[in-house]
Amino acid sequence: MTPADLSSTVARAVRRAVEDGELPAGTGVPERVVVERTRPGGVGDYATPVAFQVAKTVGSAPRHVADVLARRLAGEPGLDRVEITGAGFLNFTLAPRGAAGLVAEVLSRGARYGYADDAVEAGPFCWAPTAGFRQRAVHEAVVRILRSQGEGGDGAPTGAAPVARRDGDVVAAYGRDAATWAVLAVPARETPQFGPPLLVQDESSEFFLVRYAHARAKALGRGAARLGFHAEPGEVEAPDAAAPDAADAPGPPAPAPDAPAPALLRLLAEYPLVLEAAAHRRAPERLVRFLVALADELLDFQHCVLPQGDEKPSAAHRARLALAEAAGTVLAGGLALLGIDAPDCL
Repeated sequence: MTPADLSSTVARAVRRAVEDGELPAGTGVPERVVVERTRPGGVGDYATPVAFQVAKTVGSAPRHVADVLARRLAGEPGLDRVEITGAGFLNFTLAPRGAAGLVAEVLSRGARYGYADDAVEAGPFCWAPTAGFRQRAVHEAVVRILRSQGEGGDGAPTGAAPVARRDGDVVAAYGRDAATWAVLAVPARETPQFGPPLLVQDESSEFFLVRYAHARAKALGRGAARLGFHAEPGEVEAPDAAAPDAADAPGPPAPAPDAPAPALLRLLAEYPLVLEAAAHRRAPERLVRFLVALADELLDFQHCVLPQGDEKPSAAHRARLALAEAAGTVLAGGLALLGIDAPDCL
């Protein structure tokens, strides 16, 4: 179960509890349930305050609503545990999900991974001649993200601060992609920052970092092809566990909790929830922050993907390559939603 699946599962549990009479008939069923990553020291993997939201509509105690929902959710496939903390917070521990299934899903869905089932493509954008560059960039990104989640409307955030110089000067000085990144990297009411660091060609520039990570994922695929192997989703093992005969081994040892592979898998699983939150908040900067985190992890992981020295390609290498390509796929899809190009070579 992905975080986005969890959100819809909780909403469905509320609706069915009302239909079955466990909650009063006048109970408001939320269209969207906010599910967030549990903070350090918290219980479980994810948590939601939905019981407080539902309780307000019927004057009931949040704890009672949480009890009803917890009983209904306890048997849901993909959930290991459902616990209640405080006055009515629902906390979820997801059942372990194999890396192979997640990576295969990303690769099969491609740029549409993380999209809702009723997602629609954003149509052409029409603008008045007086519309500023920032207003256009923010509006277009928000509309694309909204449409990816099956929502319509223009959805543009209000009060976007204009850039501090003429639009033509910004695009001419930094290029459309870099200028777009700068205006989307901060909340709409904050002033975007321009300057030489935006165009630095190293990892100190987040704009460069994200596009470079995507280019590295593509380069890994080309390198693997020259070595005669290709990506195959599998259970990704610890980088130092690979051996030439790994394909014949009974099973790889589990990686360390802080190893790059688990971090990459966690981010890939969270991407649908990031898109949902960015759409709900009309906040493309949330997607920007996610892409930076994903790029960081991918660049840490890239060094263990291809065989080293006399090492022969193994099942472990094929699985790692699939994970790297899945991360590159998400980077490209996220950049496309922002309206920014993802070059294969950089």
